[in-house]
Amino acid sequence: MVTFGAKLLSDLAAEYEERGEDPLPVYRDLGAKGLAGLPFDPAYGGGGRPYREYLDLIEELARSWVALAVGIGVHTLVCDAVQRFATVETRRELLPAMLAGERFGAYALTESSSGSDAASLRTRAKKAEGGYAITGRKQFCTRGGEADHLLVMARTGGDGPKGVTAFVVDRHTPGFRPAHRERKMAWRSSPTWELVFEHCRVPDERRLGAEGEGFAVAMAALDAGRLGIAACAVGLAQAACDEAVGHVRAVRAAGAGDVEQGTEFMLADMATGIEAGRVLYQHAATLKDRGARYSQQASMAKLFCTDMAMRVTTDAVQIAGGGLTARFFRESKALQIVEGTNQIQRMIIGRRLHG
Repeated sequence: MVTFGAKLLSDLAAEYEERGEDPLPVYRDLGAKGLAGLPFDPAYGGGGRPYREYLDLIEELARSWVALAVGIGVHTLVCDAVQRFATVETRRELLPAMLAGERFGAYALTESSSGSDAASLRTRAKKAEGGYAITGRKQFCTRGGEADHLLVMARTGGDGPKGVTAFVVDRHTPGFRPAHRERKMAWRSSPTWELVFEHCRVPDERRLGAEGEGFAVAMAALDAGRLGIAACAVGLAQAACDEAVGHVRAVRAAGAGDVEQGTEFMLADMATGIEAGRVLYQHAATLKDRGARYSQQASMAKLFCTDMAMRVTTDAVQIAGGGLTARFFRESKALQIVEGTNQIQRMIIGRRLHG
């Protein structure tokens, strides 16, 4: 069972957020405790536990440090793609160190010219001797400058999703470089990068799936990642609610009298939304654990939980007036954007309903 001290993580979060520094030692410590490999195949060093159990721990982690939980979530979705789509030899080569938290993954799909229309990406992978040469730029890549292995989607064929292929690129591959670190209003301890690939050579065995299957690989990875973001949102919302409740109790204990009904209504809505979001992501995770289709439920969980977290953190600021709740408010906005914006989630859900 993975365990970590909430108070210690909260203190570390404040320090790393202030410095804007990537907490690699903390990632490695959590990996050594088993979190990085918890839901994966024991044959490659994983814990073999249900994905739902992993998400429960991600929620707990996000209550103390959401940027760290997001970083673990991104790493997990890369591991999920490698386990599902890589050759047996590549799995044996990469997964043991990744599942032990000795090496970490990043997800490189988004580009400045395509944004949410990921299927129109322009990064190209041309056939070269023994593999491919990748040329292009990726944007908004979480821990892209710190990760050891990058899951990169590049165009090997014509326009559209069927022309995209997925690759695993090692950090020290010639032709790859992190070009620019973004300045963000939150998640300062989770670096976000623009990445450059200049004739970056990748061997055939680092291709995930067949040529033209990369968009399907990317979307499958995002389904798993969206559940992680949903769990992060519930954890962050719970932290904000706890802070608001603590403030109300402290004010009442100081002799302010009864709590106003309007405040009680806000707290009730906050707690109800959190409980509903928790049930939603856990249901989607249960479907995944059963091997059932869960893509629609993953989009629903990501949409509902992150919108809920935005509302809860907004109300928490109204009640508590700042401090930690102000940081939670800023952090919640990013959750609505990553792993597919919530507008994209609504589009996905709606099209599946009438398609």
